[in-house]
Amino acid sequence: MKTDQPTPNFIDYFADLADPRQEDRCDHKLIDILFIATCAVICGADGFTDMEEFGLAKETWLRQFLELPNGIPSHDTFGRVLARLNPKAFQQCFLARVWAVAQITDQEIVPLDGKTLRRSHDKSNGQRAIELVSAWTRANRLMLGQIKAAADSNEITAVPQLLRLLELKGCIVTPRFSSSKPITCWP
Repeated sequence: MKTDQPTPNFIDYFADLADPRQEDRCDHKLIDILFIATCAVICGADGFTDMEEFGLAKETWLRQFLELPNGIPSHDTFGRVLARLNPKAFQQCFLARVWAVAQITDQEIVPLDGKTLRRSHDKSNGQRAIELVSAWTRANRLMLGQIKAAADSNEITAVPQLLRLLELKGCIVTPRFSSSKPITCWP
């Protein structure tokens, strides 16, 4: 599925994402915040402070791709902006970028992996731990998508949602979190 066309860059995929902030109160471009946050998380950042620290440590490198008119956003800015983003819209932009990079072919093996996020429960408020299901492409060593299981359910009920989201056709889907047999997704 290779083409001679270059893959559009990260910024192209997020250009149409709605900015939830008041336009006259923005010191930082939305795309700058998203790019730094994404790179920081890929490099192991666990929170907004880590995102700011990553940005400060890599500012020279980041300026090759971003304008950064007011420098690196603060951890508070990362927190405010990311909390206000429409998660479904962000997911669509992010998945479009992942699919442009990943080269999925017929008979590709796509393992699913269910995980419970450590320390994500809150017993005092009756909140169960967060359970996620992720789909991977082995050939590209890339996560294709991830979905959170409903609060009153488990990983197994999230699998059909993730498969619909990814629209895998001609791939072999293997649930890694159970001993079930692989599922083949045909067109």
